[in-house]
Amino acid sequence: MTTPSGGSTPDDDYWRRPGTGDGGMADQPPPATAPTSGYAGPPPSVPPPAGWRPPVHLEPAPPRHLPPQDAAVLDAAEQRSQRVTYGFGAAAAVVLVALVCLLCSRLVF
Repeated sequence: MTTPSGGSTPDDDYWRRPGTGDGGMADQPPPATAPTSGYAGPPPSVPPPAGWRPPVHLEPAPPRHLPPQDAAVLDAAEQRSQRVTYGFGAAAAVVLVALVCLLCSRLVF
């Protein structure tokens, strides 16, 4: 809740900055300090001891071998599926053209 005069209520005193001894300067933020020489770098870190590794509990099984692929059979299957797709597309195009012709003939006659 704010007061129209800009003053503070007794409840706001809890949130007020502590006094710096300046009197009227207590409500203003402290002045910004000038930046130093820049970035000082990351904090130092301690490397782990030599030879340290996490404990290994289980060894994974080696990967299995995939079955061999027959490229000629895969190409033939892909060509058959492409023909089916083109067939359905052609049939849909014929139906759409027939519908458009039917609608246009109804508008003209």
